[in-house]
Amino acid sequence: MSNAFCQTCGAKLIRKELENEGMIPFCPKCGQYRFPMYNVAVSMIVVNQRTNKILLIQQYNRPAYILVAGYVNRTEQLEHAVIRELKEETGMSAVRLKFNRTKFFEPSNTLMCNFTAFVKDDSELCVNGEIDAYNWFTYEEAKKHILQNSLASEFLNAYLEEAEG
Repeated sequence: MSNAFCQTCGAKLIRKELENEGMIPFCPKCGQYRFPMYNVAVSMIVVNQRTNKILLIQQYNRPAYILVAGYVNRTEQLEHAVIRELKEETGMSAVRLKFNRTKFFEPSNTLMCNFTAFVKDDSELCVNGEIDAYNWFTYEEAKKHILQNSLASEFLNAYLEEAEG
């Protein structure tokens, strides 16, 4: 059971049958079912509309290129999180967003929600301290430079297959 204790009162949860749902964590003290909780994050394929290139970044002293990403704040809409994270990390404003797909990422207990964020150009680009390095890549270059066998590469490759399809 991913949640061993009640997030409200701290009591140890038990598994209890809930009609049409199966075995669900239940708090005997609160008398409430406690559905498993997880994090929600957004990642984005940033496309420069002027050059038709994709922005990939490096973070946390790692040499691999990844997508811009960040966690969704409580009560925040996914689209707003994309706009906020893009602005916070790169200084750029999205002129258009496109939802791509989601995938659960077990290592961090996170539902990753992927978007394409189109920016007019790179004139606003001013990366914050979270980004160690960045580069704009053509579609083919992005495929080669993205961290292979990662969720970022899975999202990017799926987007590129649709874009080139």
